[in-house]
Amino acid sequence: MRRLLSTALALALLAATLITSGTASAATLTRVTNFGTNPTNLNMYVYAPDTVAAQPALLVLVHYCGGSASAIFNGNGRDFATAADRYGYVVVVPEATREGRCFDVSTQAGLTRNGGSDSTGIMAMVTWARQRYNVDPARIVVSGFSSGAMMTNVLAAQYPDVFAAGAAFSGVPAGCFATTNGSLWNSQCAGGNITRTPQEWGNTARNMFPGYTGRYPRMQFWHGDQDTTLAYRNFGEEIKQWTNLHGLSQTPSFTDRPQSSWTRTRYGDTTTKATVEGISITGTGHTLPQAGMLAYAISFLGLDNGGGSAPVAAPLRSASGNKCLDVAGQSTSPGTRVQLWDCHGGANQQWTATAAGELTVYTGDSRRCLDAEAGGTTAGTPVIIWTCHGGANQKWRVNTDGTITGQSLCLEPAGTANGSQVRLATCTGQQNQRWTRT
Repeated sequence: MRRLLSTALALALLAATLITSGTASAATLTRVTNFGTNPTNLNMYVYAPDTVAAQPALLVLVHYCGGSASAIFNGNGRDFATAADRYGYVVVVPEATREGRCFDVSTQAGLTRNGGSDSTGIMAMVTWARQRYNVDPARIVVSGFSSGAMMTNVLAAQYPDVFAAGAAFSGVPAGCFATTNGSLWNSQCAGGNITRTPQEWGNTARNMFPGYTGRYPRMQFWHGDQDTTLAYRNFGEEIKQWTNLHGLSQTPSFTDRPQSSWTRTRYGDTTTKATVEGISITGTGHTLPQAGMLAYAISFLGLDNGGGSAPVAAPLRSASGNKCLDVAGQSTSPGTRVQLWDCHGGANQQWTATAAGELTVYTGDSRRCLDAEAGGTTAGTPVIIWTCHGGANQKWRVNTDGTITGQSLCLEPAGTANGSQVRLATCTGQQNQRWTRT
């Protein structure tokens, strides 16, 4: 009981801080153009507080039907912005431009990873922000209201390798709003008339990223039990889907009432950062979020700390040739080959191992990831630098024996002379596959 009271007090203090400190920042919501692939002509807005953390979290905040970036950012999502001032994270706010200003969570393109609809444009915004602000890849999260809550589910299902967590206010399960006639409205789902087993809902989400076997984001759901726009039954269907994706029982591990009209259930981890969390609001319709709710979402999403300093960048020295992993010609261009070269401490030899398993070089707009060329998974595949995108060919494990593995192969120079190409190779445990940070 004392722990619950302590947690409640901390959240109350956070909510009070968000309310009272909202006018302190001079930073503004800013339009960004030419941010990348944008097949449905979305607008992109970004909010970077006056003081951005060294390696900030990134929140994607998605508006409701009929809304806009400004309306959600300066309206019922304002507490997210105020918390960004306090904790130094960056907010990306996509804006739908089609008639009705709803997001596409219905068409085949909209429900397919990199399918060429709204989610594709939003992920281009994420990539842009990651490059611009040196975002912590382990702290990319998403939240949205109504249509934005539906998109929150879809993004988390399509890009589980990018998003760490999501908070959906008055949404539906990923894939529930699917249509076959091009319409963006599914009255059966909206009315709560589509019910499936947990396994069926889980498979609906898995089909948005076929073949993926990694972890799925932690998810938080909010719903009013009197909602007649997106019926309350969808709340339970969301929980079915995401507990199944996490391999969890439908029986809550924890239940409490943070406020008199709220019933909160947690599945899996029962801490503030639960694996799956649902908050049901008695006597409330399609009017979320309400006062105080975003403080809970901010804590769940892990936005309520500034994060540590960026991981230390350092050279990677080959044990066999006593030379360093080097970007040829000190170029920042995607596709530039990676080679061995005499160690000189330049920026093109400074590598950072991130929490997301990336090896990055350079910073700011020039930040690039070590990449197995063209997604190659065979021995002999050249290693290059490329724009960071979170793909499997940009994931590396720095092992305690000095080897660096990616795509189940080892990082290896083709020779020991300056200019020797670095490539993937079958792991042999030999000296030429060992690296040291210097």
